[in-house]
Amino acid sequence: MTTLISVDTALSHVLERALPVQEAESADLHHALGRILSEDLQVRHDIPSADNTSVDGYALRLADLQDDRRLPVSARIPAGTAPEPLAPGTCARIFTGANIPEGADTVVMQEDVEVEDELRRFPEGLRAGDNIRRRGQDLRQGDTALHAGTRLRAQELGLIASLGLAQVPVWRRLRVAVLTTGDELVEPGQPLPPGRIFNTNRFTLQAMLQQLDCEVVVNQTVPDNHDATAIALKRAARQADLIVTSGGVSVGEEDHLRAVLEQHGQLSLWRMAMKPGKPLAFGAIGNIPVLGLPGNPASVLVTGLIICVPFIRRCQGDVRPAPRPIRLPAAFSVDKASIRREYVRARQELRDGHAVVSCYPNQSSGLLSSACWADGLAVVPENQTLAEGDMIDYYPFSDLLG
Repeated sequence: MTTLISVDTALSHVLERALPVQEAESADLHHALGRILSEDLQVRHDIPSADNTSVDGYALRLADLQDDRRLPVSARIPAGTAPEPLAPGTCARIFTGANIPEGADTVVMQEDVEVEDELRRFPEGLRAGDNIRRRGQDLRQGDTALHAGTRLRAQELGLIASLGLAQVPVWRRLRVAVLTTGDELVEPGQPLPPGRIFNTNRFTLQAMLQQLDCEVVVNQTVPDNHDATAIALKRAARQADLIVTSGGVSVGEEDHLRAVLEQHGQLSLWRMAMKPGKPLAFGAIGNIPVLGLPGNPASVLVTGLIICVPFIRRCQGDVRPAPRPIRLPAAFSVDKASIRREYVRARQELRDGHAVVSCYPNQSSGLLSSACWADGLAVVPENQTLAEGDMIDYYPFSDLLG
C-alpha cells in the first residue's frame, strides 16, 4: 500500500465506511445547540397563529375612511391580548405583534398618522393588508418545519420554540476517543525537558471535536511502543464509536499505529496525495473505525478539516451538503507542480479594493501559527502551477468546521 491515493478517492473511501449513529434521545431545548435532529419536526399549528401587526400604529377598516380621512380611537390593543371586534367607523391603537381585531383590514404606522385631539388623520395611498402578518405566513399546520439530519443552530432553536416544543428528538452524540502518540510529548503546564515538545495535537483535536458536538470519551497520550499502542486502541474501541489518533502513521521505526492496525484490525487506506497530510491512515479495530492523522500540528488541523470532519458529520447523520469553495484570485504563485493536492493556509485580504487570497509565507507542516494567521485553506490542485492573479478555490475555516 505504497501508492499515493488521491484526496477525492480517499474521502470517498472513508465516507462509504461511515456508520451513522442509530440511537436517538430527547434533548432539552436549552441544551440542544449543535445537536442533530433524528426525525422530522411537524408544525402543530399555523405560525403565526393569527393575523398580527408588524408595526406600532393604528388598525382600521379601509372602507371607513371618508373624505376627511379622520377616525376616533375606540380601543387599545397591546401584544398578548385577545382584541374585541373593531367598532365600525373607528380605529384601534395597536402595538407590534398584537392580533388584528376582527373587522380591521389595514394597519398604519404611527409615524404616518396625525393626532388631532381624539381623532386620528390618516394619509392617502393606503392599501388593504398594509403592515399585517397573515396567519400561517411562516409555516402552516402539517408542514415539515425541519428535517431529520439538521444540525441545530440558534435559528433552528428559535423555530423549534415557535412550535411549542421543549424537548427535541436528536441522535445521541458521537463518542470519540483521541489518542496522541509519541514519547516526546509533554502536557502543557509541565516542565519541558530537552528533546521534548508540548502536546498540541490533543488540544487541537479535542477542540475540533467539541465544536462538532462530539463526546470525547478518551483523551490519552500513548508512548511509542507497539504493545502500548495495541492496548490503547483496543481499550478505546470498547468505549468509542470512532478513534482519532495523531502520529505513528509514517514509516519510521517508532511509528506503530499502522502496524498495529494491520496486525490487530484492518488498514484499508494509507498515504494520500495531499500536502500537508500524506501519511494519513484509515482502518478499524473490530468494527470501530480509526482515523490515523499525521503527527505534525498543521497536518493534524488540515487532515482533520478535510477528511475527519466530513467523516464525523456522516456518522452524526448530518445531511448538510459539503461546503462549496469561494473562487478568488491568488495573491501568491506556485512555480513547481506537485503530484499532491496542496491545502495552503491562507486568508482573504483586500488589494486595491478587491478581495484576494494571500498565503502564509512558510507552509511547513510543523507551524501551527500559520493556521492562526490564516482564516481558511486555499487549494492548489495536483499537477498544476499557479500564477499570481489566477483564480483559486478557497474554503474559510468557518465553512469547513461550521
